[in-house]
Amino acid sequence: MGRNIHDIFVIGGGINGCGIARDAVGRGYSVALAEMNDFASGTSSGATKLIHGGLRYLEHYEFRLVRESLMEREILWAMAPHIIWPLRFVLPYHKGGIRPAWLIRLGLFLYDHLGGRKLLPPTAVLDMRRDPAGKPLKALFSKAFEYSDGWVDDARMVVLNARDAADKGALIMPRTKVVSARRENGLWHIETTDTLTGRNDNHQARMLVNAAGPWVDHVIRSAIGQNEAHHVRLVQGSHIVVKKKFDDVRAYFFQNPDNRIIFAIPYEGDFTLIGTTDRDYTADPRDVRISEEETIYLCNAASEYFKEPVRPEDIVWTYSAVRPLYDDGASKAQEATRDYVLKLEGEGAAAPLLNVFGGKLTTYRRLSEHALEKIGASIGAKGAPWTAKSHLPGGDFAVRGYEAEVAKLKRRYSFLADRHARRLVRRYGTRAEALLGDASGIDDLGRLFGGDLYEAEVTYLVEHEWARHAEDVLWRRTKDGLRLSKEQAQSLEEYMAAMPAMAG
Repeated sequence: MGRNIHDIFVIGGGINGCGIARDAVGRGYSVALAEMNDFASGTSSGATKLIHGGLRYLEHYEFRLVRESLMEREILWAMAPHIIWPLRFVLPYHKGGIRPAWLIRLGLFLYDHLGGRKLLPPTAVLDMRRDPAGKPLKALFSKAFEYSDGWVDDARMVVLNARDAADKGALIMPRTKVVSARRENGLWHIETTDTLTGRNDNHQARMLVNAAGPWVDHVIRSAIGQNEAHHVRLVQGSHIVVKKKFDDVRAYFFQNPDNRIIFAIPYEGDFTLIGTTDRDYTADPRDVRISEEETIYLCNAASEYFKEPVRPEDIVWTYSAVRPLYDDGASKAQEATRDYVLKLEGEGAAAPLLNVFGGKLTTYRRLSEHALEKIGASIGAKGAPWTAKSHLPGGDFAVRGYEAEVAKLKRRYSFLADRHARRLVRRYGTRAEALLGDASGIDDLGRLFGGDLYEAEVTYLVEHEWARHAEDVLWRRTKDGLRLSKEQAQSLEEYMAAMPAMAG
């Protein structure tokens, strides 16, 4: 039974928890983080995978959130140009549509000028009768607006924050559940259980950060013992993935008659991602699954725009997650604020508690900085903000340097197919060379599990990124689950079951 004393103990291994842990340890705090499952196994891998200002949030007057998000796009892109890249969005328009053209123009004008755009191109107007973006759409849509946002591999962004925090000295504990947390003599006493081994440990910390996402109220009630915690509104968002619907590299922003919007986005080379839905959710977040109603909704909404309808039988994968939005009393799920709220508890000699509500991928870094302001005011400030000019692991190359990194990798490992090299750089950036090591031929990468997933990559993910199961590899560290059969996935699971856990 170990006993460790930390400045900060973080509950939750999603983007907010891992972001706060990374920022804090980089400032000199001693940090521990416990995640009851795998990193990004909840909300943080169930997003639409955008780094975006949130154009639709302007309609709800969330100008602070939109401005902060817009300013963060290029900062995050420079931090992680391997897993984040620019994406142009096409917003088709026709007379008599949901929103008048003047309103769309106003929104896009604000979008272009509200926050810090330097590298991303501005809004444009497209003639859809001539532009290739019009080809897969119905002839009704003769005009469109085009604007910039960004794409992110969401689950990789989470695990890379965890990896960097660990590299800087944080104690990172996936598959570790917080059983209880109590205040005693000015400290938090935290009991944890390793969900794989059953081992119990005790930790002490000067401050507790509850970043448990959909489980934040559950942690407050069950682990901390405050029975009246009802701060979070759970909203389900579901997505479908279909075989590629269009060849264009741009994404589409579709407006629906019910005033909701969905995106259709190029995904993993061979697919199109369509989502998201917005509906209140009251069951256990672990059980969230796309419903038949949501499936039909997404298919119908996309089919209003595409010449070729999207049918349920076209779907190759679905995923759902629960967004833990701060309950601001909004009447509709899609109107609930996407802004984050940080609530600090603990007066005088009581050990402080910071509860984190809401948030989104785009603003996680600023949320972390704001959390560190509250942490510093509570237990004493250490260090200055530092993450804006930092790089996530593997992202230490020029913001527009992806093609150069691919060429560099192919020069060193000439046996790699172009597609394979591109995928490795997209996943691992400059750390792809550490994964490939001294390999001089494809056979040196070991067993092939399917697609272009080789033993060397699986070993790297186990040793450096805490992967323990096939699901961790196929659906979070990569998206190779789209290309492997059930038999291949089972073979990978059996292989990994025999491997020792080595990440630390």
